Amino acid sequence: MERKFEFEYGQYYHVFNRGVEKRPIFLDDIDRERFQCLLYLSNGSKPFVFKRLKGDPLDWDRGATITSIISYALMGNHFHIVACEDSDNGLSTFMGKLSTAYSMYFNTKYQRSGALLCHPFRARHIHFDDYFRWIMSYVHLNPLDIFSPEWKSKKDIDADKALGFLASYKYSSYGDYFGGDRRESKIIAKYKLPIELRDLESVGAMLEEYKSPPEDCVTDVW
Repeated sequence: MERKFEFEYGQYYHVFNRGVEKRPIFLDDIDRERFQCLLYLSNGSKPFVFKRLKGDPLDWDRGATITSIISYALMGNHFHIVACEDSDNGLSTFMGKLSTAYSMYFNTKYQRSGALLCHPFRARHIHFDDYFRWIMSYVHLNPLDIFSPEWKSKKDIDADKALGFLASYKYSSYGDYFGGDRRESKIIAKYKLPIELRDLESVGAMLEEYKSPPEDCVTDVW
């Protein structure tokens, strides 16, 4: 399904993709860590060959960034990214590099061939602040599918345990905003965040935001 809009400079987008036929795209933590490294490396002007990199990939000089990643979350068969288009064709170029590099890694590791991810990737324009708050809550709550698969329909959830899970889940940007310093924070551009997030740290606050989507907010996401 082709997108019905062009990415515009200075605008924010929720981009997401999943495995073909809803198949898993992350089978272990090594896969998730590789994807996080590729989130960083693919968002740069310099080409790279991962196996030739020396030391920590997150310390490598990737050149000028081509888009601004605001948040992300990795799930079993899909991922979410919130990003800002801040260079010509930057977001599409980044997603192309990321998808190609990760698909090549995954197919080589698991001795498979063919497409890994759906084409094209999906995207939604985040065109006002309340929508941005909603999508940030949605993305950061998404890993609760692992902790409590029915969290979206539950009226009550153990907020303390859920918060503990989100804080310990390394494969989203929640910890970069509400935790301590960590190396993965290099992936995101906090300075491009267009809203204040301090009041969205608690599970209760995020759930309240998520369960009350604003008008004109596209909620048909995975």
